[in-house]
Amino acid sequence: MGAGGGGLTGEGIGEIFVLYLDPARKNEGIGTKLLHAITKQQKEIYGVKEQWVSVQKGNGMGIPFYEAKGFVLQHEQKGWYNKGQDEYKTLRYARDI
Repeated sequence: MGAGGGGLTGEGIGEIFVLYLDPARKNEGIGTKLLHAITKQQKEIYGVKEQWVSVQKGNGMGIPFYEAKGFVLQHEQKGWYNKGQDEYKTLRYARDI
């Protein structure tokens, strides 16, 4: 159905490293539950106050999802991976939690 994971990138700063969902299971609340579980752990155990996520530019599922959860676009940057001649761009989003 889905998988998610996060971690810390600094004092009080959390990161969503991965949040995947079977597209056939979209709009069932699974992604929201995964995000909530990661956020709860980061807040309660590690005292995270700010949360970040990277989303591939053009990701029609991820961008609206994160924006609906209060993430705000901070900047665009070159991605870590390039497919041949195509330059991979990633969008960096953040929110206070």
